[in-house]
Amino acid sequence: MVSKLSDISVLVTKASGIKVPFDPEKLGRSLRKAGADNETASHIIAETEKQLYSEISTKEIYKIAFSILKKKARPVAAKYKLKKAIQELGPSGYPFEKYVGEILKCEGFDVQVGKVVNGHCVSHEIDVIAQKDDKHFMIECKFHNKPGNMCNVKVPLYIHSRFLDVEKKWQLQPGHGTFFHQGWIVTNTRFTSDALTYGLCSGLNLVGWDFPENESLKDRINHSGLHPITCLTTLAKSEKQFLLDAGVVLCRDLCEHPELLHEHFHISDRQSQKVLKEAKEVCTTTIIN
Repeated sequence: MVSKLSDISVLVTKASGIKVPFDPEKLGRSLRKAGADNETASHIIAETEKQLYSEISTKEIYKIAFSILKKKARPVAAKYKLKKAIQELGPSGYPFEKYVGEILKCEGFDVQVGKVVNGHCVSHEIDVIAQKDDKHFMIECKFHNKPGNMCNVKVPLYIHSRFLDVEKKWQLQPGHGTFFHQGWIVTNTRFTSDALTYGLCSGLNLVGWDFPENESLKDRINHSGLHPITCLTTLAKSEKQFLLDAGVVLCRDLCEHPELLHEHFHISDRQSQKVLKEAKEVCTTTIIN
C-alpha cells in the first residue's frame, strides 16, 4: 500500500462502484459521531491516510479505521460499526423487525411484531404494527445484509397495495373511523429515487438508513440509545448468532439480564465481565451530533 501524497487526491471506491476523492473530514465526522474525541479522530485519520492507495474501497477504509479505534476506545468502536452491526442482524429479517419494534417502543408506541391481520380482501402478515393515541401504523421492514443494496420502486408499490387492503379493514373497527392510518417502510439501507418519489407521493412514511433528515433509522437509533448486540467487539460472530436466535437483540438486554450470556453458551466469568462492561459502555457513551 502507498501513502497518500499531500498534493494528490486519492480516489475511493464506494459500495455502489462510484469513485470519489477521499474526504478526511467525512471520516472525522463519522468517528466523532460515534463518540471519538478530536485527538483520537485526528490520530485515526492520519494513520488511515498512510495506508491509502488508488481506488481503495470504503469498506477497506472502514476496516483500517475500526481496527485502530478498537485498540484506543472499544465502546466507541462498537458504535462506529453501527451500520455494519445492523447488517449482521441477519440472515433472516426477524431480528431486524424486532429491533425496529424496540426502537418504536422507546418512542412511546404500543407495538406488535410479526402479527397476521385480516385485510378487506386477504390476510397479511405484518412485520410491525405500531399505535400511539389515534395514530395506527402498518410497518414493513426491508432488511439487507449486504452494503450497496437498495429498495427499488417495486417495494413501495407492493407495500402500498397491502396497506390499502389493511386500512380498509382497520377503518371498520370501532372508533377507528377518525384514526390516522399510515403505511411505513423501514430499511437499513437506502431507497432509489423512484422508490422515494412513489412512496412519498402515495403517502407512505419512508425510513431509510439516513432518510429522512433527523428521523432516519440512524437518527432513531442514536436518539433511543438502543444498540444491537452485533455491535459488540467482545463477542464472537457465533456467540452473537446464538443470542439472536434466542431473541436477544439489544445490548440493553445483556445489561439488564447478564445471565443470558450463560444461558445460551459456555463463557468464562472473565469473558462475561468483558462483554457486560462493553455493553454497559455502549449503552451509556454519549453520541456526538
